[in-house]
Amino acid sequence: MKKIIYILVCSCLLGLTACQNTFLDLDPLDSKTDAVYFKTPEHFREYANGLYSQLLGWRSGILDHMDIQSDLITNPSNQWNIGHGTISVGYDDSRWTSLYGNIRADNMLLEKAAAYAGDQSALTQYIGEAYFFRAYNYFYLLQYFGGVPIVTKSLDTESPELYYPRNSRYEVIDLILADLQNAIDKLPIEQNISSSDKGHISKQAAKAFKARVLLYEATWRKNVGTKADFEGSAGPASDQVNVFLEESIALSEEVMKDQAYSLWNYNGDARMNNMSSRYLFCIEDAESNPGGYGRDTNKEFIIYSVFDRDAAPGKFQLNLNMSYVYPSRKLMDMFLCKNGLPVCEGNEQFGGYYTPTSEYKNRDYRMEAYVGKNADNMSLNGTSGYGNMKFITYKPAQEREESANYSILRLAEVYLNYAEAVMTRYNKIEDTQLDASINNLRRRANVASLTNALVGQIITLTNSTKSHEEVMMDEIRRERAVELYMEGFRYDDLKRWGLLERELNQPRCGRVLGGVGYATTFKDANGNNLSAYNSSAYVNGELKVETGHGELSCVLLSKKADSSLSSRHYLYPIPQHQINLNPNLKQNPGY
Repeated sequence: MKKIIYILVCSCLLGLTACQNTFLDLDPLDSKTDAVYFKTPEHFREYANGLYSQLLGWRSGILDHMDIQSDLITNPSNQWNIGHGTISVGYDDSRWTSLYGNIRADNMLLEKAAAYAGDQSALTQYIGEAYFFRAYNYFYLLQYFGGVPIVTKSLDTESPELYYPRNSRYEVIDLILADLQNAIDKLPIEQNISSSDKGHISKQAAKAFKARVLLYEATWRKNVGTKADFEGSAGPASDQVNVFLEESIALSEEVMKDQAYSLWNYNGDARMNNMSSRYLFCIEDAESNPGGYGRDTNKEFIIYSVFDRDAAPGKFQLNLNMSYVYPSRKLMDMFLCKNGLPVCEGNEQFGGYYTPTSEYKNRDYRMEAYVGKNADNMSLNGTSGYGNMKFITYKPAQEREESANYSILRLAEVYLNYAEAVMTRYNKIEDTQLDASINNLRRRANVASLTNALVGQIITLTNSTKSHEEVMMDEIRRERAVELYMEGFRYDDLKRWGLLERELNQPRCGRVLGGVGYATTFKDANGNNLSAYNSSAYVNGELKVETGHGELSCVLLSKKADSSLSSRHYLYPIPQHQINLNPNLKQNPGY
């Protein structure tokens, strides 16, 4: 046990040292100890700056977060177990130890602040940051494991809390929401954060994150209930679903209306070629996009990790790894045509799949911005036939030097959270509410606005047997999947909607291959026309699946038999090492 605690303490101190230059040039922290620390507000400021290393960012392991093996994308070199239901109980899990190490660092600041004899008001922002980060870390623990032990003080090797049982997810949610409210009460507004300190958590950011948590938990309770809870986990004292949804709506609306934020949309600049949705994710300086727009123009990111090629460069082979991400047939067909209607027979704007580029005709700008229109050259290496452009830099960069800021929560998500929360709470949404939220995203993507009348057209066009309300919710969820592609939401969205098994226990396919009556023209890597498709070039062959033009043969990326997800996969297992150290920890069901 002593060894584990030592590792956690060291990881926190190393995190502080590594991140000290994120915002300001500070004195080295590695030479400081508890004996000389937390004596002045400046000490608290330095320590709070170090907490920002807890944010997700361009570091090793980020692909684990990016839904690489969801139903929308795949990566043959990274067969993550969650995508196929092959999860087993591991001896250790770095997420458990890292997140608790972060929480210990957050608790330490809060403890030292409570004991500080000086002017408490001088510490207000730093205390607010510590509350935010504790909530942030507990939320990820909740998403991974469900209910976990709540620790609100820094422990030593003799602390009895090391042997406490798990708290229920409901108790963990109560702590997260309380911490976020404390953060909201103490953090500065975005407008009062200096340009040199941009990237610090603001009051609005804490509100937006709390709205995310509230929507997540409300939909989890509504669609999943208690089936994933460990044995003996106590439920909430009362049904809080509607209360959570209403607060999520209110908080989201506050952020949506705040003048501090706006969508990054420069599609009106001909130099940008309508690719704002691509270049948003690789802004570094005026050379990082064809329009010459720097970081000061980005008012869309609300919570983000700050990177700088000199002071705090990314530590990830971003361009290389992103080029091995392959979108699925399912994702490609999710992108609407400009008229706001889905790809299907009867939609005159849909160009079909007759050539590698015909399906891009009259489509959502995000399709080309995220995937790229490199389909003239269909590689025969067993991939989907599609590439990826999202996150890849416009300006050439050496591997591990790509240093755009990493978005953790942006205004686009706030719009999506708001629309989903309204629809979930009231089983309807007014056109004015759609226009104030997700239609902002559709306007940037050059797609007709979502309205209640358009839903009626979709039902008629597709001969759907679903109700108006069901199709409206499907459209809101589809918009979320498309906009937030590869930003780490898809698995958790499918879980909280109760759809994980249905959506992932399916074959995953890539490009339409054509065939008799639908001969698609392809080229090999040298640009030569392929007169006939060679099925032996693909590891899993091909499969006929439903597409926008009926049932057609597509590249098969993953067989239906490869996936066996069930309700137990809504949570990860508690690592066996932690159970060995603390036998009071109960394992999650099914493991």
